[in-house]
Amino acid sequence: MNDALHEDDSSQAPTSALPTVPELSQLMVLLLKGVLYRDDDERLWASLLRLQARVREQSAVLLLDLILDEAEGYAFLKGRPDPDESEGVLRLPRLVVRRPLSYAVSLMLALLRKRMAEFDAGGGDTRLVLTRDEIAEMIQVFLPEGTNEARLIDQVNATITKVADLGFLRRLKPAASSEKDGDRYEVRRILKAFIDAQWLAGFDERLESYRTALAGESTAREVTDA
Repeated sequence: MNDALHEDDSSQAPTSALPTVPELSQLMVLLLKGVLYRDDDERLWASLLRLQARVREQSAVLLLDLILDEAEGYAFLKGRPDPDESEGVLRLPRLVVRRPLSYAVSLMLALLRKRMAEFDAGGGDTRLVLTRDEIAEMIQVFLPEGTNEARLIDQVNATITKVADLGFLRRLKPAASSEKDGDRYEVRRILKAFIDAQWLAGFDERLESYRTALAGESTAREVTDA
């Protein structure tokens, strides 16, 4: 009788009391480092789908939420909003640090998101691939006029590199047939999680604010030069 009760109790053990598995540890480490993509590792993606309840529990301990999009094939950990200090709740240090983005990086992300929306509306392939020249052409019209060409190229290249470091662009290995096009980049689908459809709906208004800011910078530069 006691043995039977013991067995019943063990079957109701909380998830946190269950033994860890190698895949869970590997998943947590990878997610804490960055984004997990289905295309990068099908085996780990399958493990994530199978163990996502455990991953969510472990993440919650660190005040993180698992964001998983099965349709787009990506997953990452997102920090929870800070508690209301007026309620006397202790504000803990952030594990995932928020980093302010420069004007150029913010603009490039917005333009890439718009291009992705247009690409998706056209159907066909699910991978949006752009050359460095195509990305540069998108953003150059919004950069200050009067900048010499060499400096402009350096600024665009630096912005592309930063966006790639953030994980929104992935540089593809060069193919013999595309050597004339230069570097090629895949726009990662996770960009949709950071710039949603509602934000994109007001994109034209935001572009106007970018133009206003750009005009202000140009005016300030003229006054300084004078």
